[in-house]
Amino acid sequence: MQCYNPASMKAIRLLLLMVILVVSATAQNTQNTQSPQNGRPADNQTISVNVDLVNVLFTVADKKGKFITNLTKDDFGIFEDNRPQVITNFSSETDLPLTVSLLVDTSGSIRDKLRFEQEAAIEFFYSTIKRNKDKASVITFDSGVDLLQDFTDDPEQLAEAVRKMRAGGGTSLYDAIYLAVTEKLSKQSGRRVIILISDGDDNSSRMSLTETLEAAQRSDVSIYGISTNNTAYFGSNQQERGDKTMKRFSEETGGRTFFPFKLEELAANFQDISTELRSQYQMAYRSSNDKVDGTFRRIRIDVNNKQLAANARTGYYAPRPAAR
Repeated sequence: MQCYNPASMKAIRLLLLMVILVVSATAQNTQNTQSPQNGRPADNQTISVNVDLVNVLFTVADKKGKFITNLTKDDFGIFEDNRPQVITNFSSETDLPLTVSLLVDTSGSIRDKLRFEQEAAIEFFYSTIKRNKDKASVITFDSGVDLLQDFTDDPEQLAEAVRKMRAGGGTSLYDAIYLAVTEKLSKQSGRRVIILISDGDDNSSRMSLTETLEAAQRSDVSIYGISTNNTAYFGSNQQERGDKTMKRFSEETGGRTFFPFKLEELAANFQDISTELRSQYQMAYRSSNDKVDGTFRRIRIDVNNKQLAANARTGYYAPRPAAR
């Protein structure tokens, strides 16, 4: 006759009860998260959260051009396609890491100006690029586009690349900007900037102005231009067109274009760019337009103090619909 220990039987029953509870809970969880028809998650278990923010970097200056860096979120209003938006993030970015591509026109038309451009660019790199924080690259363009120095935080390497510049033939301005944006800057983090030294002329690009500008806007790249036309003393129709092109690139992307009276002012222009890049605000909002249609949305920043004005990119492209 076999004997049973009451304590052992109690332990076995408890163990069986625990197994039953675990199996039951697992089955219930599967039933709650799957549709009995097709095994897909039930609607009440699917959560979609839109975390996309529109980020805008901008500067504020008074009527004399002095940058104002002590304002708060309450001093601004932001509008998308003339509709007011709610600011969710705001900060003063006086020391944001910089990612800069210097694009220098080395076509034959600027041959006698190249030395001044080189000296100003070298001084800019030594005074602005901070090791272990910022980085810059050097690109030249004439009838083609050449990368002389990839991104580095070493001002000496950048200066050495600038010293190697040589004047060439035609002008592929749009191609140079497009390649700098799509192949280099779009893959970088931080404040993405192009500093463009050119007369604004283009006679050999495959890309158009419109395609190039859209690429810069989609990648949130600001373009700062320094014109080499010296139109303060004389100007041709070609030079005026070139300056308008330079100005359009900068205005549409939140940068600025400088028109020095003489070449010796290039260094001061570079210093002005450096100061502006270190005097910025960053604002973010979640767009009230949740359509995924790839359209261009215009942005406007109003400053409550009408004696001040904000400079920012004019808009952004909404995400494109997913390919089917």
